[in-house]
Amino acid sequence: MSDLAIIDEASADAVEDADVVVLSGEVFGALINLSGRRRFTSQRLVLYAVLAAQGQSGACTTAREALGLFRGAHASLLRRSGNLPGVFCPELEEAYFGATQGDARITAFADLAERALNAIEDRLKGAPALLEQLVQQTTPLLAVLNEITSVYEAQSKKHARLMREQLRGIMTDIETIAREAKMVAFNARIVAARSGRAGKEFSVVAGVLSNITGEIDHLVKEALSGAAA
Repeated sequence: MSDLAIIDEASADAVEDADVVVLSGEVFGALINLSGRRRFTSQRLVLYAVLAAQGQSGACTTAREALGLFRGAHASLLRRSGNLPGVFCPELEEAYFGATQGDARITAFADLAERALNAIEDRLKGAPALLEQLVQQTTPLLAVLNEITSVYEAQSKKHARLMREQLRGIMTDIETIAREAKMVAFNARIVAARSGRAGKEFSVVAGVLSNITGEIDHLVKEALSGAAA
Protein backbone atom coordinates (compact mmCIF):
# COMPACT_ATOMS: atom_id res chain seq x y z
CA MET A 1 0.00 0.00 0.00
CA SER A 2 1.22 3.53 -0.79
CA ASP A 3 2.34 5.70 2.09
CA LEU A 4 -0.13 8.32 0.90
CA ALA A 5 -3.82 7.58 0.54
CA ILE A 6 -7.19 9.25 0.87
CA ILE A 7 -9.45 7.48 3.34
CA ASP A 8 -13.23 7.39 3.53
CA GLU A 9 -15.00 8.42 6.71
CA ALA A 10 -14.28 5.73 9.28
CA SER A 11 -17.13 6.58 11.63
CA ALA A 12 -19.56 9.33 12.60
CA ASP A 13 -16.98 10.56 15.12
CA ALA A 14 -14.46 11.08 12.34
CA VAL A 15 -16.65 13.07 9.93
CA GLU A 16 -14.59 16.19 10.46
CA ASP A 17 -11.49 14.21 9.46
CA ALA A 18 -12.88 13.07 6.09
CA ASP A 19 -10.61 13.60 3.06
CA VAL A 20 -7.56 13.72 5.34
CA VAL A 21 -4.33 12.62 3.70
CA VAL A 22 -3.25 9.59 5.71
CA LEU A 23 0.47 9.03 6.12
CA SER A 24 2.33 5.99 7.37
CA GLY A 25 4.12 6.01 10.71
CA GLU A 26 7.41 5.91 8.81
CA VAL A 27 6.56 9.10 6.91
CA PHE A 28 5.48 10.87 10.11
CA GLY A 29 8.76 9.82 11.69
CA ALA A 30 10.64 11.38 8.76
CA LEU A 31 8.62 14.61 9.01
CA ILE A 32 9.21 14.94 12.75
CA ASN A 33 12.92 14.19 12.31
CA LEU A 34 13.24 16.84 9.58
CA SER A 35 11.46 19.37 11.75
CA GLY A 36 13.79 18.49 14.61
CA ARG A 37 16.77 18.82 12.27
CA ARG A 38 15.80 22.42 11.56
CA ARG A 39 15.87 23.15 15.29
CA PHE A 40 19.25 21.48 15.79
CA THR A 41 20.94 22.98 12.73
CA SER A 42 19.68 26.49 13.48
CA GLN A 43 21.44 26.35 16.86
CA ARG A 44 24.56 24.78 15.37
CA LEU A 45 24.61 27.41 12.63
CA VAL A 46 24.59 30.31 15.08
CA LEU A 47 27.15 28.71 17.37
CA TYR A 48 29.67 28.21 14.57
CA ALA A 49 28.96 31.63 13.08
CA VAL A 50 29.99 33.12 16.44
CA LEU A 51 33.11 30.92 16.51
CA ALA A 52 33.92 31.93 12.93
CA ALA A 53 33.69 35.60 13.91
CA GLN A 54 36.20 34.82 16.67
CA GLY A 55 38.57 33.39 14.08
CA GLN A 56 38.25 29.67 14.84
CA SER A 57 39.57 27.60 11.95
CA GLY A 58 36.95 25.64 10.03
CA ALA A 59 34.05 27.22 11.93
CA CYS A 60 32.69 29.04 8.90
CA THR A 61 32.68 25.82 6.85
CA THR A 62 30.80 24.01 9.60
CA ALA A 63 28.31 26.89 9.84
CA ARG A 64 27.68 26.73 6.09
CA GLU A 65 27.12 22.98 6.28
CA ALA A 66 24.57 23.56 9.03
CA LEU A 67 22.90 26.25 6.90
CA GLY A 68 22.66 23.82 3.98
CA LEU A 69 21.04 21.16 6.18
CA PHE A 70 18.68 23.76 7.64
CA ARG A 71 17.53 24.92 4.23
CA GLY A 72 17.33 21.37 2.87
CA ALA A 73 15.13 20.19 5.75
CA HIS A 74 12.84 23.19 5.33
CA ALA A 75 12.48 22.62 1.58
CA SER A 76 11.71 18.92 2.12
CA LEU A 77 8.99 19.77 4.61
CA LEU A 78 7.44 22.49 2.48
CA ARG A 79 7.28 20.82 -0.96
CA ARG A 80 5.79 17.44 -1.80
CA SER A 81 8.46 15.04 -3.02
CA GLY A 82 8.55 11.24 -3.05
CA ASN A 83 6.91 9.93 0.10
CA LEU A 84 6.99 13.32 1.81
CA PRO A 85 3.65 15.14 1.47
CA GLY A 86 4.68 18.78 1.84
CA VAL A 87 2.16 20.97 3.67
CA PHE A 88 -0.68 18.47 3.98
CA CYS A 89 -3.17 19.92 6.49
CA PRO A 90 -4.79 23.25 7.49
CA GLU A 91 -2.82 23.33 10.74
CA LEU A 92 0.46 23.34 8.84
CA GLU A 93 -0.90 25.86 6.32
CA GLU A 94 -1.59 28.18 9.24
CA ALA A 95 1.78 27.53 10.88
CA TYR A 96 3.74 28.19 7.69
CA PHE A 97 1.66 30.80 5.88
CA GLY A 98 -0.81 32.16 8.44
CA ALA A 99 -0.33 34.51 11.37
CA THR A 100 2.77 32.67 12.57
CA GLN A 101 4.47 33.23 9.18
CA GLY A 102 6.71 30.25 9.76
CA ASP A 103 7.95 29.96 6.18
CA ALA A 104 8.78 33.66 5.87
CA ARG A 105 10.58 33.75 9.21
CA ILE A 106 12.55 30.56 8.55
CA THR A 107 13.58 31.80 5.10
CA ALA A 108 14.52 35.23 6.46
CA PHE A 109 16.67 33.60 9.17
CA ALA A 110 18.51 31.49 6.58
CA ASP A 111 19.11 34.54 4.36
CA LEU A 112 20.37 36.57 7.33
CA ALA A 113 22.71 33.73 8.30
CA GLU A 114 24.15 33.61 4.78
CA ARG A 115 24.74 37.38 4.75
CA ALA A 116 26.40 37.17 8.16
CA LEU A 117 28.69 34.34 7.07
CA ASN A 118 29.61 36.17 3.86
CA ALA A 119 30.46 39.28 5.87
CA ILE A 120 32.52 37.27 8.37
CA GLU A 121 34.47 35.54 5.59
CA ASP A 122 35.08 38.84 3.78
CA ARG A 123 35.94 40.62 7.04
CA LEU A 124 33.40 43.35 6.34
CA LYS A 125 32.70 46.10 8.85
CA GLY A 126 29.05 45.12 8.97
CA ALA A 127 29.83 41.56 10.08
CA PRO A 128 29.45 42.17 13.86
CA ALA A 129 26.07 43.87 13.40
CA LEU A 130 24.78 41.06 11.16
CA LEU A 131 26.03 38.45 13.61
CA GLU A 132 24.36 40.23 16.53
CA GLN A 133 21.11 40.37 14.57
CA LEU A 134 21.40 36.64 13.82
CA VAL A 135 21.96 35.81 17.48
CA GLN A 136 18.96 37.93 18.47
CA GLN A 137 16.76 36.04 16.00
CA THR A 138 17.78 32.62 17.34
CA THR A 139 15.39 32.39 20.30
CA PRO A 140 12.29 33.73 18.46
CA LEU A 141 13.01 31.36 15.56
CA LEU A 142 13.39 28.42 17.92
CA ALA A 143 9.93 29.17 19.33
CA VAL A 144 8.49 29.05 15.79
CA LEU A 145 10.30 25.80 15.01
CA ASN A 146 9.06 24.23 18.25
CA GLU A 147 5.50 25.28 17.44
CA ILE A 148 5.68 23.73 13.97
CA THR A 149 7.23 20.54 15.32
CA SER A 150 4.36 20.25 17.80
CA VAL A 151 1.93 20.42 14.85
CA TYR A 152 3.66 17.45 13.20
CA GLU A 153 3.55 15.51 16.47
CA ALA A 154 -0.15 16.29 16.98
CA GLN A 155 -0.96 15.26 13.39
CA SER A 156 0.94 12.00 13.90
CA LYS A 157 -1.22 11.13 16.92
CA LYS A 158 -4.40 12.16 15.10
CA HIS A 159 -3.61 10.02 12.06
CA ALA A 160 -2.70 7.03 14.24
CA ARG A 161 -6.14 7.31 15.85
CA LEU A 162 -7.85 7.48 12.44
CA MET A 163 -5.99 4.42 11.23
CA ARG A 164 -7.01 2.49 14.34
CA GLU A 165 -10.64 3.46 13.79
CA GLN A 166 -10.46 2.43 10.16
CA LEU A 167 -8.86 -0.90 11.07
CA ARG A 168 -11.53 -1.58 13.67
CA GLY A 169 -14.21 -0.92 11.04
CA ILE A 170 -12.60 -3.28 8.54
CA MET A 171 -12.12 -5.99 11.16
CA THR A 172 -15.74 -5.68 12.24
CA ASP A 173 -16.86 -6.21 8.64
CA ILE A 174 -14.62 -9.28 8.33
CA GLU A 175 -15.93 -10.61 11.62
CA THR A 176 -19.50 -10.29 10.30
CA ILE A 177 -18.60 -12.13 7.10
CA ALA A 178 -16.87 -14.87 9.09
CA ARG A 179 -19.94 -15.27 11.30
CA GLU A 180 -22.15 -15.66 8.23
CA ALA A 181 -19.67 -18.15 6.75
CA LYS A 182 -19.91 -20.20 9.94
CA MET A 183 -23.67 -20.43 9.51
CA VAL A 184 -23.21 -21.53 5.89
CA ALA A 185 -20.71 -24.19 6.99
CA PHE A 186 -23.07 -25.41 9.71
CA ASN A 187 -25.98 -25.65 7.31
CA ALA A 188 -23.75 -27.40 4.78
CA ARG A 189 -22.85 -30.06 7.35
CA ILE A 190 -26.53 -30.68 8.03
CA VAL A 191 -27.29 -31.02 4.32
CA ALA A 192 -24.27 -33.32 3.87
CA ALA A 193 -25.40 -35.54 6.75
CA ARG A 194 -28.86 -35.87 5.24
CA SER A 195 -27.42 -36.74 1.83
CA GLY A 196 -25.64 -39.90 3.00
CA ARG A 197 -22.72 -41.07 0.86
CA ALA A 198 -23.65 -38.59 -1.85
CA GLY A 199 -22.95 -35.78 0.56
CA LYS A 200 -19.52 -37.03 1.65
CA GLU A 201 -17.53 -34.64 -0.55
CA PHE A 202 -19.87 -31.83 0.34
CA SER A 203 -19.14 -32.56 4.00
CA VAL A 204 -15.38 -32.23 3.37
CA VAL A 205 -15.91 -28.82 1.74
CA ALA A 206 -18.04 -27.73 4.68
CA GLY A 207 -15.28 -28.83 7.08
CA VAL A 208 -12.66 -26.83 5.17
CA LEU A 209 -14.93 -23.77 5.21
CA SER A 210 -15.40 -24.17 8.95
CA ASN A 211 -11.62 -24.33 9.47
CA ILE A 212 -11.13 -21.19 7.38
CA THR A 213 -13.67 -19.24 9.41
CA GLY A 214 -11.90 -20.37 12.56
CA GLU A 215 -8.63 -18.98 11.21
CA ILE A 216 -10.37 -15.73 10.28
CA ASP A 217 -11.70 -15.45 13.84
CA HIS A 218 -8.17 -15.81 15.19
CA LEU A 219 -6.80 -13.17 12.82
CA VAL A 220 -9.61 -10.76 13.61
CA LYS A 221 -8.97 -11.07 17.35
CA GLU A 222 -5.26 -10.41 16.86
CA ALA A 223 -5.93 -7.41 14.60
CA LEU A 224 -8.48 -5.89 16.97
CA SER A 225 -6.10 -6.41 19.87
CA GLY A 226 -3.41 -4.54 17.95
CA ALA A 227 -5.80 -1.74 16.98
CA ALA A 228 -6.78 -1.22 20.59
CA ALA A 229 -3.16 -0.85 21.71
